[in-house]
Amino acid sequence: MSAAAPARVGRFYTTARRHPWVLGKVADWRIPLGPYTPAQIAVAVLGGFLLVKTIAWWSWMGPVPIVAWLLAIWAVRRPKIRGRAPMQAALGWLLLGGQPRGGRIGGHAARDRASHPLLGGFTIEGPPALATGGAPSRAAVQRAARSPHARTAAARPSGRRRTEPAAPVAPVSGVQQLLALTAQGGGVR
Repeated sequence: MSAAAPARVGRFYTTARRHPWVLGKVADWRIPLGPYTPAQIAVAVLGGFLLVKTIAWWSWMGPVPIVAWLLAIWAVRRPKIRGRAPMQAALGWLLLGGQPRGGRIGGHAARDRASHPLLGGFTIEGPPALATGGAPSRAAVQRAARSPHARTAAARPSGRRRTEPAAPVAPVSGVQQLLALTAQGGGVR
């Protein structure tokens, strides 16, 4: 390890150092069999409310539903659902249910674009010299041979393959033909 590289420091916080939120005292009164976690308090309150409202349905079973309620309160004291507390896991499932099916990109719902046919075409044309009806003129070929690019390429050797200067392309469109006529000195009459 070089002197310039900073030393790496790793810290590990075990579950013994993490203190969960619990409720053990209300004012000066200590809750019997406490402290209780938020999950235990939620199961106790909601389960007790449900038992009171449905007493007509389960009264024939005797104390079995009450014992089941107390066991449920005890069972949720420190459960983990994939390493998370039950309230956090339930909140995660609720938030997951509200997410769009494809997820989010940049805060907006990700949607696939509608499919549409991809249509295209192509045109095969002959070489430009054949399209105008003739080959490039002798003067145009001589001008291309006298260009500065042609002299420098011939003067300096290179390891690359030499390419011949391309012959000037004959005008194809009407505008290009008019420009070529004006460049040659034959104006429009």
